[in-house]
Amino acid sequence: MPLNITLADYGVGNLYSIKRSLENCGAEVDVVTDMRHLLEADCIVLPGVGAFDRTMERLQPYRERICERLAAGTPTLGICIGMQILYEGSAEGTTPGLGFFKGRDVPLVGKVVPHMGWNSVVSDDPLMDGVSDPHFYFAHSFRGCPDEDIVRGTTGYDGSDIPTFFRKANVYGTQFHPEKSSTSGMTFLRNFISFAESVL
Repeated sequence: MPLNITLADYGVGNLYSIKRSLENCGAEVDVVTDMRHLLEADCIVLPGVGAFDRTMERLQPYRERICERLAAGTPTLGICIGMQILYEGSAEGTTPGLGFFKGRDVPLVGKVVPHMGWNSVVSDDPLMDGVSDPHFYFAHSFRGCPDEDIVRGTTGYDGSDIPTFFRKANVYGTQFHPEKSSTSGMTFLRNFISFAESVL
């Protein structure tokens, strides 16, 4: 029986690419606009693209209960802004984040911001198993800055290594977009689906 993934549509960005990619990897995907459905989800994907405050708007009434679900072991993948909202807050906005990851999102520092395009991810996490090319697609002006040991991968940017891949309990977060990362991204998503199935 295919894994059922609940994909949060919080009104920002185009969900078609991530929905199609997850389905091509063998999952069934339910897109929900009512965030209370996340509270009963087997597996959650929080997609990317958007502003922090706007993304949190629909999630805010359920933030504590969503965190309880994440702490209870619900396998979850947050992508780009979907990863950033897992933190307690962001320099981009004033609204509290979900707060599952301790720390905040900080402005990306470099000669060119936003960081757009392909870059490599250095990681030995099992979700990278079988990824022959470690290059993934990025599009961001902020980045997660954790206050706990959750970094699972880094990326070189303008002379510094920045954290771009995170895990706490069964919750993964990526600054990169696996759904826009060709074969490497599809391998990553298949690994996430296998991981989610293994913990359910």
